[in-house]
Amino acid sequence: MSPVESPSRAGAGAERVTLKNWLAVIAVAVGTFLVVTAEQLPVGLLTSIGGDLRISEGTAGLMVTVPGLVASASALLVPVAIGRMDRRKVLLGLITLMVAANVLSFLASGFVPLLVARFLVGISIGGFWALAAGIAVRLVPGEHVARATAIAFGGATAANVLGVPAGTLIGGLTDWRIAFITLAGLGVLAVAALFLLLPSLPAHQSLRVRTLVGLFGDRVVRAAILTTFLLVMGHMAAYTFISPILQEISGLDAELIGPMLLGFGAAGIAGTALAGGAAGRNVYATVIGGGVLLTAVLALFPLAGGNLAAAIVLLLLWGAAFGAVPVGVQMLIFKAAPDRTEAATALNTVVFNLAIALGALVGGLIVDAASTTAVLWVGAALTVLTVLSVWSAKKGEVARS
Repeated sequence: MSPVESPSRAGAGAERVTLKNWLAVIAVAVGTFLVVTAEQLPVGLLTSIGGDLRISEGTAGLMVTVPGLVASASALLVPVAIGRMDRRKVLLGLITLMVAANVLSFLASGFVPLLVARFLVGISIGGFWALAAGIAVRLVPGEHVARATAIAFGGATAANVLGVPAGTLIGGLTDWRIAFITLAGLGVLAVAALFLLLPSLPAHQSLRVRTLVGLFGDRVVRAAILTTFLLVMGHMAAYTFISPILQEISGLDAELIGPMLLGFGAAGIAGTALAGGAAGRNVYATVIGGGVLLTAVLALFPLAGGNLAAAIVLLLLWGAAFGAVPVGVQMLIFKAAPDRTEAATALNTVVFNLAIALGALVGGLIVDAASTTAVLWVGAALTVLTVLSVWSAKKGEVARS
């Protein structure tokens, strides 16, 4: 959620929700889906891109690391830098930048131009994601804020569990460049939808860096942010290289990677839906359960993934576990700082993207120096630490009560 406006004030003075209001919320969610998909699109295309550009799989992983690092910075700097600028104009500019970056990726003649394009993607995704939820809640009256927020965050969740598999399938059926230009084309449609549906959205207040820094003084918030960092980093260290993992460990043909990742995405959506209800009852158990399941899958994959049936089951469980994690952690963030949700969400976005970048970077170093088996075990070692982090958050809450 952005620093634009708190949920309690969102939609103040509005008497009803029109169809255009909900279409605007959906347009923001679609924009979020596209920029997050753009960030992680190379995950399922590493083998084909690496082969075409004659680079190692670890080096190709920089296509995820670079935008992740840039996004973690832009999620912090864009909301601060834009001050009171109309948020409608900012969102339109950021999604247009995403379109341009994917066109440049399609046209890239080598790896360096491709990394430049990925740098631009990072600016777009960090700023857009940090603002999107706050924009959504301003489009509907107060009683509909929760649903609007869920829809806006749903765009990012859907991108993580569905956008990458779809892009991988397109790239597998055609060429990796076609996946990038297809995403650019969808981005043009999103620009048109946002232009037509979003009203003028002047800011009421600006986010200050010291507000974000101050959140680290809260033990529960600090533990929740650490949970995001460990889970996402452990997941991305392995998931960035899911294509070579499935080919080398499970013996899967390259053309079957896309359908496998679509199954991963479907399981992720199911995990997200189940976690929503479970986190409402017990947020700590939900996050710990997701972390334990993710750890078990990553640890078992090198041992059992050589059997195709076992690999399919493990991949589905992987998708379900990671699909549940963002929902549980976001609710933990809201629970930890109910009076500072805007700043806490912006900070969580920064850490989420930093973890994506560092996970891909660490994974690439391990894959090049050791093997895909090693990167799975390192991912498991990181995710298991979330149990300690969540336990710390729970102790902190008990101590405050």
